Amino acid sequence: MADGKILPMSGKFFASTADRTQNWNGMQQEITGRVQRKIAYEVVAVVRIYGNNVTSSDLRATLWVQAADLREQYIGIASLQATDKDWVQLKGKFLLNGSPSRAVIFLEGPPPGTDILLNNIVVKHAAKVPPPSPPVIKDAAFGVNIIANSNLSDGTNGWFPLGNCTLSVGNGSPHILPPMARESLGHAPLSGRYILVTKRTQTWMAPAQIITDKLKLYLTYQVSAWVRIGTGATRPQNINVALGVDSQWVNGGQVEINDDRWHEIGGSFRIEKQPAKVMVYVQGPDAGVDLMVAGLQIFPVDREARFKHLQSETDKIRKRNVILKFSASDSTTLLGTYVKIRQMQNSFPFGSCLSRSNIDNEDFVDFFSKNFNWAVFGNELKWYWTEAQQGNFNYKDADELLNFCECHNIQVRGHCIFWEVESAVQTWIRTLNKNDLMSAVQNRLLGLLTRYKGKFKHYDVNNEMLHGSFYQDHLGKDIRANMFKIANQLDPSAILFVNDYHIEDGCDSRSSPEKYIEHILDLQEQGAPVGGIGIQGHIDSPVGPIVCSALDKLGILGLPIWFTEVDVSSNNEYVRADDLEVMLREAFAHPAVDGVMLWGFWELFMSRDNAHLVNAEGDINVAGKRYLDLKKEWLTLAQGHIDKQSQFEFRGFHGSYEVEVVTRSKKVTKKTFIVDPGLEPVTVSINL
Repeated sequence: MADGKILPMSGKFFASTADRTQNWNGMQQEITGRVQRKIAYEVVAVVRIYGNNVTSSDLRATLWVQAADLREQYIGIASLQATDKDWVQLKGKFLLNGSPSRAVIFLEGPPPGTDILLNNIVVKHAAKVPPPSPPVIKDAAFGVNIIANSNLSDGTNGWFPLGNCTLSVGNGSPHILPPMARESLGHAPLSGRYILVTKRTQTWMAPAQIITDKLKLYLTYQVSAWVRIGTGATRPQNINVALGVDSQWVNGGQVEINDDRWHEIGGSFRIEKQPAKVMVYVQGPDAGVDLMVAGLQIFPVDREARFKHLQSETDKIRKRNVILKFSASDSTTLLGTYVKIRQMQNSFPFGSCLSRSNIDNEDFVDFFSKNFNWAVFGNELKWYWTEAQQGNFNYKDADELLNFCECHNIQVRGHCIFWEVESAVQTWIRTLNKNDLMSAVQNRLLGLLTRYKGKFKHYDVNNEMLHGSFYQDHLGKDIRANMFKIANQLDPSAILFVNDYHIEDGCDSRSSPEKYIEHILDLQEQGAPVGGIGIQGHIDSPVGPIVCSALDKLGILGLPIWFTEVDVSSNNEYVRADDLEVMLREAFAHPAVDGVMLWGFWELFMSRDNAHLVNAEGDINVAGKRYLDLKKEWLTLAQGHIDKQSQFEFRGFHGSYEVEVVTRSKKVTKKTFIVDPGLEPVTVSINL
């Protein structure tokens, strides 16, 4: 090819497509009968592209499988940006939950007219990766600020202007720490001095410091500062504490400012690969708008200390005093009776998302049914799944998942009726005119909510309204509230939720707790029966006080809060386990939180890499074991003798219990009882 200029990377040959007319045209091989279910396979291919003046393009390896009932599934294995200059390695993994009647692997992706070149491809059983060791962090110095001259007692020493702007020191900023940092650092006062940044001609011009040598890998850092803008802004200004980690931008926190007051900015970050250079800078306002920064703090967070505090908070809100009152036909037989109390299940909702193919894997089913009491479907209820083409409905997958959950006594959230982000709206809907779109929306509500009336305890009505506006743009502002009203009329038993992301981490000014509160109140003022607040919880390097601060703010609305899509990601399983523990403990210790859903737990069936709790072939990893340990910690065990009043008292988590009663004559009786949430002690009468 190319007059002999393209040579194979290895061996004597390479394959090429020709005359591609669709993105999905490529080369394929049928591998039916050569792959087994529940085994993880690794795919490694050496690829490049050529032709049609395309120098770089997305190139994907995909697996097509067809079940005995002719149901089809496309499984994405790997993707990368291929070029016309060099061979590159395309690498990924897949696992089949069921036994397909056919399986075909193929390469696809580049635009029509551009050829896919393949030097070689190998599909083999993936080797098991040994778990990494816990990171060794020496001298963590929790709570110690790594920013030099943060209080500006030495002028602007340690700071430099990023770009051609001017730095000076001013007086009159707050003397108190911002609230989220106060939770971690106590009440140490600030100096009242701030950096004033003037003559800014670009949004990125900012005060900066190099902090490369002060950072430790795998340590979670909290970011805190006061920020303010000068006059001259003609629109709301987005301020951001940014980190330049080599060539990568890392978000340390964002806030939107629309007045001349001081605002708290807070966030967190973690670095997991050794960088050559790390620079921190505070950027954001439009050119010509002055920026003021006071008390910038970046410090490592002591998670263990926070966990101890959360354990005592959990004890207050998730437990209840219980009095077991025993009676018998002959009360003398109760003397010396010994009781052994074991909690069988905590009633707090812990759930996960699952997909239709997952329930074909009995190992997945076993873990799911033992460790979760709620479920949500990953895609199978979304409109783009149930009606991918207009008028062509697919409820089969959702029906089968719902049946699975009912058989295992698992409650279900309905996710989601609509999705406000345009990229998640299927093509046929995007092409409708206003009247036809309104009809389609009404048909969607009627079709879904009458079919499943009473089946879903919750619905996320219109997903991610803080990040998208497709339906509002095309049908007017009233459509959002009307979706809630119609859904409530069609299924009054379901609690209707708003649901959005980056609410709890300080890193997105579009979805701050304040913006979310404003959004919910606006819906309620229009008569929308909003019954619950969904915080997705796709989070990086979570910091307890930042998460808790968001929950405190949202808690004033008096609505139940659920974490609806929690996942945390780290290439080190121990760090991932710590992140997960932060999220679960913060949620379980907060009185406004009524449930937690994970966005998956099984490797290769999650939307994020390095986020799973169970490896592809069923081995529970460090993060999974941490989850199970927490579930065990939140079960109550108690034992002892009945007192003279024929009673036994204990304090236990809400949920279902079994009590084993052993009399002096060695007669054993087993009884069950339930402890519901409540402030007053509950008396349970047990007749022997």
